[in-house]
Amino acid sequence: MSSLVLPPRQPEHLRIATYNIHKGVQGIGPTRRLEIHNLGQAVQQLDADIICLQEVRKLHRREAQYFAHWPDMPQAEFLAPEGYTAIYRTNAITRHGEHGNALLTRWPVLGHQHEDISDHRFEQRGLLHVELAIQTRPVHVVVVHLGLIPGSRVRQIHRLQAFIEREVPRASPLVVAGDFNDWGQQIKRMLAGFGLHEYEETPTHRAFTYPARLPIVQLDHVYVRGLEPLGLQVPRGRNWWRMSDHLPLVAEFRV
Repeated sequence: MSSLVLPPRQPEHLRIATYNIHKGVQGIGPTRRLEIHNLGQAVQQLDADIICLQEVRKLHRREAQYFAHWPDMPQAEFLAPEGYTAIYRTNAITRHGEHGNALLTRWPVLGHQHEDISDHRFEQRGLLHVELAIQTRPVHVVVVHLGLIPGSRVRQIHRLQAFIEREVPRASPLVVAGDFNDWGQQIKRMLAGFGLHEYEETPTHRAFTYPARLPIVQLDHVYVRGLEPLGLQVPRGRNWWRMSDHLPLVAEFRV
């Protein structure tokens, strides 16, 4: 592992990472390779208080038969460093298994729930909502993986807004993180409309995360309400782009 040197975490800071892990496998057909073990080392190196994961497998019978070292537990639990709690909820059920979103955290979990935000029958999508106790105060985290069609994403943001208004107290800090599958400004403006913002990039500091080998857009974001954004980092280098088609995004906040 290389190309990510993070400063020590400050007690008043919160480090949040989001990472689409591509189901722990890279490549296609007979040349595909198992990367879940390398991803386990990567998650530890991120040293984040909260890790939001997308495309996480609970099980996949065909891949378990194909790979000799397929983990004998769900990927969220396998990736969780010692001392972390893993929360997983399924978005999609497929012929050979199922996958969804997960959250790993070193802070106590107060509760969690899942909501289906699928926009059409060809893409199964959901959001994972977890309430954490961070420095004695409740912080709400929503992990998302939005659809591939622009219109679907807009409708899913409307559903996200309705969910937040229904489930998250207005005074509570809120994090919405994940793979937004969007590199324009419309989603950003919509989220700002109900109080969610991210660290503002500069022309010399761009947090491109996709495609991992030669990133040219930022699909992955960490938006917050009630926390102060301090900065963003994206690990780079061959070891990182071999593990997934996305690079992880690491964001720092003041609680």
